[in-house]
Amino acid sequence: MSAASVPAALRDLADQPRVRDFLATALAEGRLSHAYLFLGPPGSGKHEAAEALAKCVVCPNGGDATCDECRRVAHRTHPDVHWLAPESATGYLVTQVRELIADAALAPMRAPSKVYVLERAELLRGSAANALLKTLEEPPANTMFILCGRVADAMLPTIVSRCQQVPFRAASTESGVRAIMHSCAATPEEARIALAVAGSPGRAVDYLKSPGRREVRRLVVDTLDALARDDSWDVLLAARKIVTAVAIPLADVKQAQEDALRESQDFLTAGALKQVADANKRELTARERSGMMEALAAAESLLRDVLMRSEGVAEAIVNEDAAAVVDRLAARVTTRSVMRALDAVARAADDLAHNVSPQLTLEVMLLSVKEALACPPSFR
Repeated sequence: MSAASVPAALRDLADQPRVRDFLATALAEGRLSHAYLFLGPPGSGKHEAAEALAKCVVCPNGGDATCDECRRVAHRTHPDVHWLAPESATGYLVTQVRELIADAALAPMRAPSKVYVLERAELLRGSAANALLKTLEEPPANTMFILCGRVADAMLPTIVSRCQQVPFRAASTESGVRAIMHSCAATPEEARIALAVAGSPGRAVDYLKSPGRREVRRLVVDTLDALARDDSWDVLLAARKIVTAVAIPLADVKQAQEDALRESQDFLTAGALKQVADANKRELTARERSGMMEALAAAESLLRDVLMRSEGVAEAIVNEDAAAVVDRLAARVTTRSVMRALDAVARAADDLAHNVSPQLTLEVMLLSVKEALACPPSFR
């Protein structure tokens, strides 16, 4: 398929050309499925593809990526595009799925169709999965479901059989860096850092365009650098500063949600307005968790560089702009201590996934990293 015939919203999927061309062909031929199952490892671009497809579905221009509808999808404030994530540590709640089903029965607010994106679809289990199954078997008109998961084997076979599977391959670092540099004015060093923090080329481009998100990474680097001389109170203050910085980029999203809600007040019932408000609140929570995961990814990337430098690995580090910090840390650690610090970061990511508060998660992680790197807590 020629580049000119691919909708602009899908062109950002350059690191997944087969997926891009498959979706573009389905759009061009009017053969879109009512349910897709995007399968692939983390960072393979499943969520970017879901966003791109949602733009194409709701955009009056077929996915131009620049209109108000596409911008609302990108900001996750479009009233007809819903993003869902598991609300409990064990998976999706049956009440979540029932709310989705009830909402799917309502007519779209702005677009000709509605789109529901379910993240971590492998956590659709038991009653929640069975509740969704009937809707997938008999979907409401003008409704699309996009389920994102790692492998089909982890999901209910009857759910898998009702969806069109779209496999995503793990993108190499080199191809990811090239894709980022193609999409924005970034140096190779900036692209590698963005890819390490954001996890995929599409999200990395958004990261590079966000001063607030880049500031979070700077704070993480500075905090790790200062652990040796900070006492426990300093560490707690640093954690608070990072959590506050994560929330700053969400201000625009919250404002856009409030604006969209005001626009809808004249033609929505009180119940529908409450549903939209609840969905907006969940979306902000999910975005905060995503921002915190980027902070943890920044810490993990820096510590991996420290490990490489301390082991004398003859390979370029990712965080070239923080090479002095990497050298300072590497000069006074052992392989075992860095591995313990990396374990602390992994535990923090697991805590976030289980809905532990971001503030507490970061405090515990930083204190554990401080102890692991042979910087025992000190007190005033």
